[in-house]
Amino acid sequence: MKGDYQDLVDEISALLGAPATLENRDFRLIAFGAHDGDDDAAMDPVRTRSILTRQSTAAVRSWFEGFGIARATGPVRIPAAPDAGVVRGRLCLPVRYRGIVQGYVWLLDPESGPDAGPGPAALAAAMEVAERVGVLLAEEAKAGADLSREFRAALTADRGWQRDMALTALRTALGADGDGLHAVVCVTPWPGEVPGSVPGAAAVCVVPWPWPGRASGPDRGGPDRAGSDRAGSDRATSGRGASGRAASAGRAGSGRAADHPGGRPDTRSGDRSAAGTGAGGSGGVDGDPGPGQAALAVLVRLRSADSVAPVEALASRLLPRPATPTGPVAATAGVAEPRRGLTTLGDAWAEAAAAARAASAQPRLGQVARWSAIGPYRLLASLAAGRRQDPSTRVLLDATHRELARTAEVFLDCAGQAGRAATALGIHRQTLYYRLGRVEQLTGLDLDEGEDRLLLHMSLKAARLD
Repeated sequence: MKGDYQDLVDEISALLGAPATLENRDFRLIAFGAHDGDDDAAMDPVRTRSILTRQSTAAVRSWFEGFGIARATGPVRIPAAPDAGVVRGRLCLPVRYRGIVQGYVWLLDPESGPDAGPGPAALAAAMEVAERVGVLLAEEAKAGADLSREFRAALTADRGWQRDMALTALRTALGADGDGLHAVVCVTPWPGEVPGSVPGAAAVCVVPWPWPGRASGPDRGGPDRAGSDRAGSDRATSGRGASGRAASAGRAGSGRAADHPGGRPDTRSGDRSAAGTGAGGSGGVDGDPGPGQAALAVLVRLRSADSVAPVEALASRLLPRPATPTGPVAATAGVAEPRRGLTTLGDAWAEAAAAARAASAQPRLGQVARWSAIGPYRLLASLAAGRRQDPSTRVLLDATHRELARTAEVFLDCAGQAGRAATALGIHRQTLYYRLGRVEQLTGLDLDEGEDRLLLHMSLKAARLD
């Protein structure tokens, strides 16, 4: 199919005497004609960017669409717009099928003026070729829509015979790709419809977020996890107060070779702190996903399980960009471990979704995270589905105790080493000891006890996923 597009683009380039570029209706590059390396006029920044990044910017798209190209049935001349990065005028040939625009063929307008450039006969011949391109794009879009529907069904079907049937249908639709090596990508939140073209993808779909298949976790109405019966009111009378905490913290943080700067500093912004979740409810993990919340799922072909970098690059290109630097929080993407065949597709999707949630919770992971690199969030993401906040830590997660929650998390991230934690927080050790004492008073937990530390650390990390 790709070779067919290239042949047709080369035919248009020959008819019009200029290198042509074919993009789908989402302005993603499909094919481009070669140009004379000595002819600088054949390239400009927009065409170069389109070829190198395989897509156009929002500003360029807005400028072009403002000339009615989505409604046009014949060639459209578009003037230059230096402010949008369009330093050369364009000649656009709309690619349609049965009245519906499927894409666009672009050429740099060789000269200014209404009568400049290719003549009517050449343009008419080029439009006939564009119609053949439209047929191919429409057929591909239909096949992609069918495949998208099967992929979505396989990801959202209930366990048991329904999922087995959905996987069988998807395997049939994919053909040889169904038994090949692949990785699953999750991009969330996803603001729109399924992209028209994702190079390298075997299947693409949009699913609700959180995804329906999370029901394999604990029941929403089930009992709390082990240890939840130790409510703060029961533990607060255990005889360990702030003064005891200060002394024990001093013992834990002194006289140790590892008690020096170099721990992981907390670089997270306040709006992503562990205390960002209120005391009531469990946040977006368990609640109604709300209208319009969705995730993009992509099944990506792989040549080798040892080379996942192309998948990460694809995920990065798919990330929606905020309209302005101060716009909404950017989306994140997760990449599952490579797998062969579709038998464990559900597990792969769970990994990709967990990695995307971890990237949103922990900025140091970046906007694209692999499941193998998210550490404790691999476990926490599965536990968080259907969980309820532990009673002993619920009060600490209230917004009024944001600084105490952050202090406790950094202290535990630093393996209980007071010197490292104080340095990371930029506070004096005595201030650290005072805050940890307050944490013990609020939660009833004893931070000298390993299980209590584990419970608090897990609760703070899990709160980031909400």
